[in-house]
Amino acid sequence: MSRIAKTPVELPKNVKISFDKAAVNVEGPKGKLALKLPVDVALENKENRIFVNRTSDTKQARSDHGTTKRLIENMCVGVAQGHKKGLEIQGVGFRAAVQGNKLVLNVGFSHPVEYEFPKEVKVTLPKPTEISVEGVDKALVGLVAAKIRGFKPPEPYKGKGIRYVGEIVKRKQGKQVTK
Repeated sequence: MSRIAKTPVELPKNVKISFDKAAVNVEGPKGKLALKLPVDVALENKENRIFVNRTSDTKQARSDHGTTKRLIENMCVGVAQGHKKGLEIQGVGFRAAVQGNKLVLNVGFSHPVEYEFPKEVKVTLPKPTEISVEGVDKALVGLVAAKIRGFKPPEPYKGKGIRYVGEIVKRKQGKQVTK
């Protein structure tokens, strides 16, 4: 049995969940999420706890068992509290701005980079060099943050670029002049 899926999913007080054999729907104060269930996974609700069980012992069923439990857990956290990912921009003259549903990045190119983010995700700028990506769906928040970081990943010589908050960029020494 999956070590991850042995423990049940604890439902927060303000989260409602409904499921059948094919899908699970989670609703909370921040929004709604739905997930299509794999064929070899069954759910059971006991005393405000969701138990994830598998119906067969194939390799795919064992893989889906723990994954489904984690996905449902992330959905519950997302609709109750939301997920957040932080990015920081480092470099002289590098900054960002939000214009409606677009993020405009000035990161050292000859032109500003415009990225239209999905409406399910909220992008805010606490400072012109800090980007905060928030949303209900953990995978979508991570995807948007990775796409923003991908426009100008941090380079190893001076460390300029867009990085996650707390990310450590391993620096290289660069060329040395010999006498």
